[in-house]
Amino acid sequence: MRDLHQPGRSEVLSTNGMCATSHPLAAKTALDILAQGGNAMDAAIAGAVLLGICEPQMTGIGGDCFVLFNRAGEDRIRALNGSGRAAAAANAEALRAKGLMTVPIASPDAVTIPGAVDAFCHLAEAEGQLGLDAILQPAIHYAETGVPVAPRVAFDWAVGEQTLQGAARQHYLINGDVPTTGQVFRAPGQAEVLRRVAKDGRDAFYTGEIAQDMVEALTGFGGVHRLQDFADVACDETDTVSGEYADVELLEHPPNGQGATALLLLNILKHFDLSGMDPFGAERIHIEAEATKLAYDARNRFIADPDYSTRMAHFLSPETAENLAALIDPRRAMPAPAALTEAIHKDTVYITVVDRDRMAVSLIYSIFHGFGSGIASEKFGILLQNRGAGFTLEAGHPNELSGGKRPMHTIIPGMLRQNARVLMPFGVMGGAYQPTGHARLLSNLTDFGLDLQHSVDAPRAFADAGVLKVERGYSDAVRQQLTDLGHTVETPPTPLGGAQAIRIREDGVLEGASDPRKDGCALGY
Repeated sequence: MRDLHQPGRSEVLSTNGMCATSHPLAAKTALDILAQGGNAMDAAIAGAVLLGICEPQMTGIGGDCFVLFNRAGEDRIRALNGSGRAAAAANAEALRAKGLMTVPIASPDAVTIPGAVDAFCHLAEAEGQLGLDAILQPAIHYAETGVPVAPRVAFDWAVGEQTLQGAARQHYLINGDVPTTGQVFRAPGQAEVLRRVAKDGRDAFYTGEIAQDMVEALTGFGGVHRLQDFADVACDETDTVSGEYADVELLEHPPNGQGATALLLLNILKHFDLSGMDPFGAERIHIEAEATKLAYDARNRFIADPDYSTRMAHFLSPETAENLAALIDPRRAMPAPAALTEAIHKDTVYITVVDRDRMAVSLIYSIFHGFGSGIASEKFGILLQNRGAGFTLEAGHPNELSGGKRPMHTIIPGMLRQNARVLMPFGVMGGAYQPTGHARLLSNLTDFGLDLQHSVDAPRAFADAGVLKVERGYSDAVRQQLTDLGHTVETPPTPLGGAQAIRIREDGVLEGASDPRKDGCALGY
């Protein structure tokens, strides 16, 4: 139990249903959908689409999603890949010929075709109960009438404003200025898009006037996108990858998501007695940082579109983890592996819902960088993701940019099982940080026995691009110890990620936690 003398929040407890996400309106909307007779999938989609209005710098219908879920009465975890592909005419050689080493993040070359709407429509029909019209009504309402800008959203908006270009500046600024906390943001163009999708399904988005609006925006900036690229979008049902840690099974999406990186990281950490360390001390941070460097180096070399990524058995083998663990010196930081050529950033939203029948949904939804590519369609104001910046331009690399290919994705929903029983849908936002965040949250729960909310609140550190980012929650003494071990220690300007989780206890009670690093909450009934 937390120290009630100290600031903080307790876990939220309920029995009928629960949502945890990064904005209160989305959490409340999800519960309203459950109360109307919808299931967890209906509620998660309704809340997720609304998050695109509440947190437009993080996500929107011009982005991608990944979903993990079980059906009521089942403990099997299913996976749906709602990530889009590069335009058919996309070509790495054309960019290399321009002298480029990476895909420019604010260019149409970085825009992959948005996959989330197709995924949401598929899941609503295949797994939901209420239908698209009912599910989308809350987002339509708030897009039309507006949402007061929350404090964290206002902070992010100011940071990302310079990305907005062309029509995006009309759609995502208010009278030319960045919205401040409490100002009401409206997106009437998106309301109309959602009305059409509610009436006519995914074809309303991927064909006709809406698709034409997006294509014209991209070609206006020099993009090679065509209407057929949008018409061809299709989500994929996939099988999860998983691994055991301290008698708990962690399930992740396979490539092109980076979820397998969390499994490799945990496999490396098994070779160290973390439970014997101070959970908030320098020793734990050091071992985790070194393991992160090694796991992410492997990620950068192997994880790509599943049609091009063929070494998952080697990636997840115990022998691979054992060999990597042997490279870690407990007394000295190793030089960072080669710098990434793929762009990595931290802007994502996550929502999890569990309903009365214990269907659990773990859904992550993003436009990649803050405000994505910064390119929005003229009429409807659909902000387009820059997920193609996750490709490399290195010739022959599994993750090389190519037409019709999916890039390596940073966003990963998580799910825990124990004794074959669904235990906890969860997510840790934060771009590249996410595999480390998954591993750290599970370690907090198992190695150190922290309460769920404490596990979410606890300070974080992340070895990233030659720097050890250490949140202000750590003491100066810990920072100095890490420096003495050879780390280049920095305090990141924004906190590392933001987590949401719902634990399904054996007594049937739902226990929710929501990260104070975001504006959201867990709500139950």
